[in-house]
Amino acid sequence: MNAADAVIPRASMAVMAHRRTGSDDADFFPTPPWAARAMGERIKQLDPMAATVWEPACGAGHMVHGLRGYFPAVWASDLCVYGDHHFVHDFIGDAPSPVVADWIITNPPFGDALPAFIRRAYAEARRGVAMFVRAGVLEGQARHGLLYAECPYTVFCPFSERVPIHRGRYDADGTSAAFYGVFIWIKDQRRHRQMMSVIDGVAYPAVMPFAPGLEARLARQSDAAFAVGVAA
Repeated sequence: MNAADAVIPRASMAVMAHRRTGSDDADFFPTPPWAARAMGERIKQLDPMAATVWEPACGAGHMVHGLRGYFPAVWASDLCVYGDHHFVHDFIGDAPSPVVADWIITNPPFGDALPAFIRRAYAEARRGVAMFVRAGVLEGQARHGLLYAECPYTVFCPFSERVPIHRGRYDADGTSAAFYGVFIWIKDQRRHRQMMSVIDGVAYPAVMPFAPGLEARLARQSDAAFAVGVAA
């Protein structure tokens, strides 16, 4: 199955909404497609059997565009519709999930919704979870129990180069002062511990930094179509 043909599952009971630009949406911070490709490469490195992906906060499809080509099927949803190719679903709402995927990969809301996103993704994914977030997620006493006990993550992958993230738009030439990385959860508990750093019998998350030069290597001409508030 081609990923482009798997965006809307037949069983989704989708309710389509009007296109919106996202420019006034505080939670709309598009992920550069090249950064999504880096995530796809890393996930396939850690889990070569990964086949299906669900992006539950897809926005205008920037991350979905980058993930295609790494997985046979990539499904996309969001609370609101930013483009014509998405279906509506509140990931942290009460409605049942419309799809079941090996991996849940997303750039989640950073605010109060983030813990709920982590818990839901950790419970729903069959094989693993990957989230593109600010490294500041590591800070905070309240999140410590979530990240190290309740939903213990396996690997943190910081970007060596700055990833340009802007509210409401994707600007390939933009800059960012924020430090971003990818948190990865491996659901298989045996493999989960094997990938971690064990010190005095205690397993700690491993660090696998992304090497410099990813943007130059992974950017594609097709990404230019996403260099606006919504995909063309």
